[in-house]
Amino acid sequence: MRKLYLRIYLAVLVSLVVFALVAGMLWRYLGDGGGRFEVAGVLAQNVLPPDDASPGEQQAALERLAANLRADVALFAADRSPLASVGAPLPAPDPGRERGGWLRAWGPPAGVIHLRDGRWLVARVRPEHRPGGAPLFFTLVLLTLAVGVGAYPVVRRLTGRLERLQAGVESLGAGNLAARVRVEGRDEVAKLAESFNRAAGRIEQLVGAHKALLVNASHELRTPLTRIRMAVELVKTDADPQRKRDLERDIADLDMLIDEILLASRLEAVAEREVDEEVDLLALASEECARYEHTALTGQPVTVRGDPRLLRRMIRNLLENARRHGAPPIDVRVGAAGGTVELTVCDHGPGIPDAEREDVFRPFRRIGRTEASVGAGLGLALVRQIARRHGGEARYLGQSPSCFVVSLPPVTSATRG
Repeated sequence: MRKLYLRIYLAVLVSLVVFALVAGMLWRYLGDGGGRFEVAGVLAQNVLPPDDASPGEQQAALERLAANLRADVALFAADRSPLASVGAPLPAPDPGRERGGWLRAWGPPAGVIHLRDGRWLVARVRPEHRPGGAPLFFTLVLLTLAVGVGAYPVVRRLTGRLERLQAGVESLGAGNLAARVRVEGRDEVAKLAESFNRAAGRIEQLVGAHKALLVNASHELRTPLTRIRMAVELVKTDADPQRKRDLERDIADLDMLIDEILLASRLEAVAEREVDEEVDLLALASEECARYEHTALTGQPVTVRGDPRLLRRMIRNLLENARRHGAPPIDVRVGAAGGTVELTVCDHGPGIPDAEREDVFRPFRRIGRTEASVGAGLGLALVRQIARRHGGEARYLGQSPSCFVVSLPPVTSATRG
């Protein structure tokens, strides 16, 4: 945006300079002086002797005129032949010229006066009496500075409003749905700011309604889930054991789905971590691995900073994903690598095709869905959300074995402070 500001500002100054130069050149080389040269012709006619006077009389009169004008002067006959001259040589008028004006030639300006008797008088101010270039130069400099000072607030105000509008768009794109810009003036930029504010307000309203719907729906699901659980407890003695186990599993899956929806909504709604403390990731992984069979943990103690509840949920989702979709054994490694802390969970299942390794982290996206598959596709999406909330990243490494790795920043002296 600063480039736009400079371009507009320099365009104003350059346009002024070009206009002044072109106007001066047109006036210098194309202007004929109009009535001023006709008046000068009448005056010169009264000062000079008639055209039939002797060359000596014409020369003497021309010398007096040159002395008064302090200029180089030349007198030409109607046929452009020289009659008399004083000072530096001057060119004769062009054959096609019919009236007075400026000589169309490069160099110091020279005026041509057409006398009534047909003669031509050419005059040019001598260099020692000609106004120097310095005053004209300083005049142009002062004019440029004046226009520059006057144009600066106008250009800066316009580009400043565009910069604030750009900042508002970037803030909205970064997730700040409350971002708005100040509406200034009544021009097109102000209308653009109003349109942005309306669009931002509508987006905030839609996203808020979406989040509220998720939260309310999740809470409302708790009531029938509780009633189902109570009913299962009442019919435990009479129900078929297999059917009872299936029902309990379905209730557990529904309960986990609600928890994951609520957690995903809370992570989107709250920008900062609710708890921020040092956590031993190896100890946390050890506690979670103890809940699963055929799981082997290796690594070294490493410390990260974050919310232990969220980090525990991240590890649990990775282990649950390996249990449901992979094959034993499940290998878990914790350690430092390349300036980061890495948590790797591998299983010996079929894995995920390379073309879909990013899709597995999208909410409600399940790869290779079958009738026997379980889960709603939120587990790995939450793993990436939690990792990014802690300044890290989650990714899928590939098949044989099928591995997921989470990279987190380690605790340093700066983060401890």
